[in-house]
Amino acid sequence: MSGPSVPPELRPPTVRGWVWWLPLAAVVVDVAAEFIVRGREPVSFMLIAVPPLAAATRGPRGTALSTVVCLGLQMWMAGRRPGHLDEQHHVAAYIATALIGIASVALARQRERARQHLIRANSVAEAVQRTLLRPVPRRLGPVRAAGFYEAGEGGTMVGGDLYDVCETPFGVRVIIGDVRGKGLDAVQTVAAVLGSFRVSAHEWRSLSSLAARLELSIARNSPAGDGGDPELFVTALVLEFPPDGGQVRIVDRGHPAPLVVGPHGARRLSTAPGLPLGLGALAPDGDATTVHRLEPSEVLVLHTDGVSEARDADGVFYPVLDRLDERFSGERAPDPETVVSFVRRDAERWSAASDEDDRAVLALSLEPVAPPRPDTADPGAQAREPRHGP
Repeated sequence: MSGPSVPPELRPPTVRGWVWWLPLAAVVVDVAAEFIVRGREPVSFMLIAVPPLAAATRGPRGTALSTVVCLGLQMWMAGRRPGHLDEQHHVAAYIATALIGIASVALARQRERARQHLIRANSVAEAVQRTLLRPVPRRLGPVRAAGFYEAGEGGTMVGGDLYDVCETPFGVRVIIGDVRGKGLDAVQTVAAVLGSFRVSAHEWRSLSSLAARLELSIARNSPAGDGGDPELFVTALVLEFPPDGGQVRIVDRGHPAPLVVGPHGARRLSTAPGLPLGLGALAPDGDATTVHRLEPSEVLVLHTDGVSEARDADGVFYPVLDRLDERFSGERAPDPETVVSFVRRDAERWSAASDEDDRAVLALSLEPVAPPRPDTADPGAQAREPRHGP
């Protein structure tokens, strides 16, 4: 079994930064100063600062080696001045360098332990993300798909946005959602909703029943009863692409409406918004399902509010519909990968540096499924025909 993968930000840099070279630069400057003053002034005291500098970028062995080198240089420089090798001020400098060196080695060891712990923590977070938010498959049945997800809080991999795409006996089904709030409660709710969706999407024929099942999963797994957020809910879209193709069915639980991008520009699909998941008990009349035609030349775009509510430096929201219309209007048949790539780059350029909301985007399109030729539709049909005779 291989060890945990090291995140790119924790790998040793190919090109050393200036901090890495600082201890060596300090030694070079001190030795150069010694030759300039020709031993008339004690400049070796500056070497006391080298071990702490080494501890900031090197491991315990490298820090210990720098301490030994500095002690040797201090003695060599003091020896160039008769009677100074064992002079009390120089001896005090040796002791100070040794003690600071020992402390620096301990600091370097602690820094290495913290780095290894961070590597393991990032590896676990990466595994959790891959378990919860699986990579979007390029194609499922007649549906082509692409997507991306970015956690809003720097240094985290999992947040409060969720999505999944799966092929079921009822067609390709999709969910995208946004959990109110952040932190462990949000991650726990993401896990509950996605776990329920991945099982229930294969069992419940109607989308409204599937949404009700997701509602139940939140009621059973909500952390509100354990001191969590008592107002936790999830906005979500649950979609279905039937096997016969040509249309999409949508249940809207308070989420931003889907967008369609095609040769004639971008438009927003009408839905019948209901209450978010987790609040469905306030309106127990069931979910309305809307049905829309979807041409093979069109791409359905789903996003969380981290995209549509991204603000620029002036506080203006990102106009996702207008930007898609401007970019893809007149294009014959945009593909999902191109649409997702555009939204990701464009929203990133638009948003201010202080914007820390999660972002998720899915783009889906239908490919026309050619009807099977009669002579190849079922190779065993002729062999089975005699069994169904009178």
